[in-house]
Amino acid sequence: MSEHSRCGRGVAKILAELGVVNMWQSSRDVKLLCAQRFVRLFAYGGSTLILASYLNALDISEDRIGLFMTLTLIGDVGISFILTLFADAMGRRAVLSLGSLLMVASGVVFAASGNYWALLAAAVFGVISPSGNEIGPFRAVEESTLAHLTPPEHLSDVFAWYSLIGTAGAALGNLLCGWVMTSLKTIHHWDFISSCRCIFLIYAGIGVVKFLLTVCLSRKVEVAQKAKKPNAQAQAGQAQNQEHSETQPLLADQNGSEQPAPPPRKKGFFESIEKDLWSLVIRLFILFGLDSFASGLASPAWMIYFFKRKFSLPEGQLGSIFFITSVISALSMLVASSIAKRIGNVKTMVFTHLPSAVCLSLISVMPTLPGALTFLVLRACSQTMDVAPRSAFLAAALPADKRTAIMGGVNVVKTSSQSMGPLITGVLARHKLFGVSFIIAGILKVIYDLGMLFSFAGKEAEKVQAADRARGGTEDETDGPGPV
Repeated sequence: MSEHSRCGRGVAKILAELGVVNMWQSSRDVKLLCAQRFVRLFAYGGSTLILASYLNALDISEDRIGLFMTLTLIGDVGISFILTLFADAMGRRAVLSLGSLLMVASGVVFAASGNYWALLAAAVFGVISPSGNEIGPFRAVEESTLAHLTPPEHLSDVFAWYSLIGTAGAALGNLLCGWVMTSLKTIHHWDFISSCRCIFLIYAGIGVVKFLLTVCLSRKVEVAQKAKKPNAQAQAGQAQNQEHSETQPLLADQNGSEQPAPPPRKKGFFESIEKDLWSLVIRLFILFGLDSFASGLASPAWMIYFFKRKFSLPEGQLGSIFFITSVISALSMLVASSIAKRIGNVKTMVFTHLPSAVCLSLISVMPTLPGALTFLVLRACSQTMDVAPRSAFLAAALPADKRTAIMGGVNVVKTSSQSMGPLITGVLARHKLFGVSFIIAGILKVIYDLGMLFSFAGKEAEKVQAADRARGGTEDETDGPGPV
């Protein structure tokens, strides 16, 4: 009986260590947001597997494919900036619902048209991901909402599962898309373009599913729910001030008369950011922008196209390969959450991201398929381990009332930086220098990792120690520590 009890405690400890307990105990809205991410990344994974090849089959050259991806990302910058900046005012559910409907529209356009500019417009406004990863305002809004709904001590676990679920969705999308394409071409004898258009119709259907999940969210996801208590306190403060003013003489002497204070000027968003926060925001913009530019050079769409062109792999095998690497990436995220609890978010981000950057540089150097696949798999082992710690780091470092807007700004900078990468890779590919872009991307990611380590690792440790000393004596503890 004692041994059974010890076994049960051991299992419970493992589940708690992996974040399963905290995720299971999270609210219904948190689970719905994770489900939305799963279906969205499932759609992105399927479309990314065929996007570059589909455009090439429409007689679009590789440099114009790169331009297509670049313009898609640039157009997404403006849309994301506007929606995330005003997401809290418009309503988070409204923003997520609008994005879902735009996904439906873009899938229909890609299935019905072969015109370059029509497809570009659909990709920009309808959220077709050229990278297989997050674009649009979804992630910034969802992460801010998760931070709003989750206690700070559980954030790393929730973000780890949020990231894992999304990666698992992309992996499953890669796998099913690849084998559906193979089935349509070999069994049903469809041509390549018709098979691709069937995939984009499925993409539109997934947008409908995402819309239904968004409709099921409760009002608790809105920031207005959190603003009720401060408003009540403000009213109580005003009442006390009014009571205090009634005890003052109606007429003060002329030399020391008190003049009524002018009404406070309403600050704009950028004016309302404290000076000590600007340093953090600027450093985040520079470092995340560098990393995203490197990611654009080696986007999943170009990586898939590289393997297809260099090694002549069919879609089914491509889907299986990138399914396996995505599953490895998803499982590694759970390990990252455990590591982050011990050494901190920043060190976890750096020490897991560095090996993947080195492996990225070596993929294109390998002349044979086994060698290239070896470094692709090794890269997948730590490629996304930095995602959840990075989200937790941002959620803890940013003030709650500006978190959504600043996270949106960070995503805009990342998308803007990433946008030039696909174009450069397309030009290099047309001049038979495809692999050079992967080497450059790996070097830039190493620079990003070292920059994060030297900029934030020591300060994060100091902040955690200060928060521990002050625990229980602050009123804003639920919003996490302030700027790093």
